[in-house]
Amino acid sequence: MATVTEKKKASAPKKLQHPKEQYMFWFENMLLQRRFEEKSGQLYGQQKIRGFCHLYIGQEACSSGAASALTKGDKYITAYRDHGIPLALGTDPKAIMAELYGKKTGTTKGKGGSMHIFDKENGFVGGHGIVGAQIPLGAGIAFAEKYNKTGKLCICYFGDGAIRQGAFHEALNMAMNWKLPVIFVVENNGYAMGTSVARSSNVTELYTLGEAYDIPSEPVDGMSVEAIHEAVSRAAERARKGDGPTFLEFRTYRYRGHSMSDPQKYRSKEEVEEYKHRDPIEQIRAVILENKLATEEELEAIDQKVKGIVAESVQFAEESDFPDASEAYTDVYVENDYPFVMD
Repeated sequence: MATVTEKKKASAPKKLQHPKEQYMFWFENMLLQRRFEEKSGQLYGQQKIRGFCHLYIGQEACSSGAASALTKGDKYITAYRDHGIPLALGTDPKAIMAELYGKKTGTTKGKGGSMHIFDKENGFVGGHGIVGAQIPLGAGIAFAEKYNKTGKLCICYFGDGAIRQGAFHEALNMAMNWKLPVIFVVENNGYAMGTSVARSSNVTELYTLGEAYDIPSEPVDGMSVEAIHEAVSRAAERARKGDGPTFLEFRTYRYRGHSMSDPQKYRSKEEVEEYKHRDPIEQIRAVILENKLATEEELEAIDQKVKGIVAESVQFAEESDFPDASEAYTDVYVENDYPFVMD
């Protein structure tokens, strides 16, 4: 039978590793992403948002944990599941929603849509639609930071499907050879577009691929924003010292399909529900409540605040205009008088 002391230990709240403000930031930041994505899914079903739409629901810790670990001026680049990172960085939700609507008030003037959010001000160098293309781009951004001696770095996200691209291996080899300040992150949600990691390669411990290039590599609990913050902090310190890249495998999970058109027949509902028991937002909620950092009422007030922000972003997108047809010829080339643009 457990002693009184043992029972107290079992029920003791988790020891805080960070200040209260950090936990409150994570909670509100991840919740904003969750509510924004839930609304985006609804709007897609109403055909307000068209084209492709890849939701980040379940993976919010991957963006919020990195955002809290890095500093202003660092660069972020990812694939086309790209709404969460700019929201984590502070990009105006109105501009992101307007972009999903294809409106001229969007982050890329309505020209990129869901897959191509961009925010230079906050260091978000875009979502990219070609699988794996952002990996050498991320290494290139890091090269520029090193060349210009900025002291900044690039964190480059990609999915477990993209890790099979040859560009991944080429970029890692060059990045380590030149000691580039880049953090490579594979968001391993287990299924790529719909094929499990186990069916695509004998190598299922994805972080070990970085070891072939002598890059410090490690797996990270992608459902824990604290674990991600700590891993990215270590990698950033290494990059800023000039020691080169780090490769992190965020073991995460998306609750929705690869895209909105995905019937998800490759996994069971029971599996999805099992992962929801490890939900990153609920984990932080529990830490906040157990340590009396906030009350249930205060957390509910934050949820209502976030829902209000999302509602405002939808209203803004609804009321914004579509771009004029003439905009098809702008923002394509740097030169305003590029000779091959015809009227």
